[in-house]
Amino acid sequence: MEPAVTSAITLGEHTFDVMTAGPSGGVPVILLHGFPETAACWGPLLPRLAEYRVIAPTQRGYSPGARPVGVEHYTVDRLGSDVVALLDHFDLPSAHLVGHDWGAAVAWWTAANHSDRVESLTAVSVPHSTAFSWALREDADQQARSRYISIFRHGDSAELALLSDDGERLRAIYGDVDPALVDEHMRVLTEPGALTAALSWYRAMGREFTDVPPVPVPTTFVWSTADDAIGRAAAEKCAEFVTGPYRFVELDGVSHWVPEKAPDALADEIIARVEGARV
Repeated sequence: MEPAVTSAITLGEHTFDVMTAGPSGGVPVILLHGFPETAACWGPLLPRLAEYRVIAPTQRGYSPGARPVGVEHYTVDRLGSDVVALLDHFDLPSAHLVGHDWGAAVAWWTAANHSDRVESLTAVSVPHSTAFSWALREDADQQARSRYISIFRHGDSAELALLSDDGERLRAIYGDVDPALVDEHMRVLTEPGALTAALSWYRAMGREFTDVPPVPVPTTFVWSTADDAIGRAAAEKCAEFVTGPYRFVELDGVSHWVPEKAPDALADEIIARVEGARV
């Protein structure tokens, strides 16, 4: 497989760093990273996805050329619109969509609201946003797991805490992820304004996030049993918000960082969904 290439791509008013790999004529697969990551999180999967045309943006707020100031720029509908703009840039009528963590939330929104542009969805770790919102209201376990969200949504205190002591608390979030990948994520998130922009995704959570329609496209949801952020209630509720063919996959003992810690298992599920959606 030829090495992945990262290029600056202008979408509307903003310029994104976009990693591409694989043959230009391959089946297109768009990979959306989560918080606090960059497109580099997908590197461990690329050898397994070599036959596909992989497109992985470093998303709004993370790319230095796409870092507008103001929470209003980071609502999930704007983030999803970036995905549609990416499809348009590459002249793709549609693509298979994969998202992890916040990238999954963006992927759910895009698949629900632009299903004509999405061939299939593989969502990782974070379930359909309406299922997640239900769990936040109704499930004590999920409420406990999600306490960090209220901290992230509060003023500048999260930035100060996460970046103090040379970013020690931010680095600790990644657990035992490959230090080389962590270094790349940290390089981006310690740029001026980057962490505030990334946290703006949390601060912009509103109706657009909580009231996402059901998803009609073929969908796989991958959840890991050792995920500290997402509990079983939210994961199992997800099925109620998919009207297309649906598969729920549990990865036993894997942490929240599925792309980095279980790349082969995740690649298996992505390939199965892509190939299954094409039958």
